[in-house]
Amino acid sequence: MKKVLTIAGSDPSGGAGIQADIKTITVHKMYAMSAITALTAQNTTGVYGIMEAMPEFVGQQLDCIFTDIFPDAVKIGMVSNSSIIRVIVEKLKQYGAQNIVVDPVMISTSGCKLISDEAMKALVTELLPMGTIITPNIPEAEVLCGFAIKDQEGMIRAARKIAEHFDGAVLVKGGHLVNDAIDLLYENDNVHWYKSERINNPNTHGTGCTLSSAIACNLAAGHTLDESIRNAKEYLTGTLAAMLDLGQGVGPLDHMYRL
Repeated sequence: MKKVLTIAGSDPSGGAGIQADIKTITVHKMYAMSAITALTAQNTTGVYGIMEAMPEFVGQQLDCIFTDIFPDAVKIGMVSNSSIIRVIVEKLKQYGAQNIVVDPVMISTSGCKLISDEAMKALVTELLPMGTIITPNIPEAEVLCGFAIKDQEGMIRAARKIAEHFDGAVLVKGGHLVNDAIDLLYENDNVHWYKSERINNPNTHGTGCTLSSAIACNLAAGHTLDESIRNAKEYLTGTLAAMLDLGQGVGPLDHMYRL
């Protein structure tokens, strides 16, 4: 059985973060492990509190995982301060982690900021370079590149700018553009577009977590990056098309629609 580790924050309402990751990994018939970077108080209406884990304790969690059940892929989500980022980077290097998917979580679906300003520099200069692939959405890509993204040409310019900082691939998710459900993979100065049906579903809580975890699962299975993205997008489309409707705000996906 393939093993996938998620390093992220907890969502008590179950739609995003560690909970979304574990559901996604499990549905892919893989063994899910987690290192929790923060506890959050959140639901479909917003994020109401964040309690960060001690960096040393995050490191201890990672030691326990890597020295016992070594993961075939690693997904990294919410990391809210630079000390935690540096511990994660140190441990990934120490243990030679492979197939690393970094979802640069900065803003929740409900619009709440999830990372401190001081952590941004560490994220860009230390964590992103560890990624086999990073998966920013449009708002996150705008933060990383420093300019507004209005169309597909803007997505290309943003990906090229972001890629200056590291050797991995950049997947700019275009779901925030009004007219297109289209994502851009920028790898080694090559551009690949992924078009999919836009599902008219307002419940999108945890889409970024889910997609990045699904990509990690596919990489763990030995698929190419291109195959991993295509398969992950197909899975995400299914979770949206199931039209689960829970909560009073932006509701979660149906991660279990295949069961």
